[in-house]
Amino acid sequence: QVQLVESGGGVVQAGGSLRLSCAASGFIFKINTMAWYRQAPGEQRELVAAIASGGSTNYADSAKGRFTISRHNAKVYLQMDSLKPEDTAVYYCNADLSETAALKFKGYWGQGTQVTVSS
Repeated sequence: QVQLVESGGGVVQAGGSLRLSCAASGFIFKINTMAWYRQAPGEQRELVAAIASGGSTNYADSAKGRFTISRHNAKVYLQMDSLKPEDTAVYYCNADLSETAALKFKGYWGQGTQVTVSS
């Protein structure tokens, strides 16, 4: 069974940095895109950043210039710098992967990690 486990959340002052990590484990044949989403209270879940298997990246406008997504094997990272109070949210890892050589891809989610930025 595939699992995605996030770590690295916490409380930080505005202007500070955090690095989120997510590790995928289990029966994994191939991973396409890995991404970070976030959901603030009362808001919809939104894409923060994504990285394809070839390394191309995509960022939300709010993350450009401050966040950097990277990946290595079955792990994905999100380096967050110059954090703002509006970055406060639960951050979720997502991976589009196939468990077998049949290449039937499906999206998997982690349990989420809380990021709180104080002003």
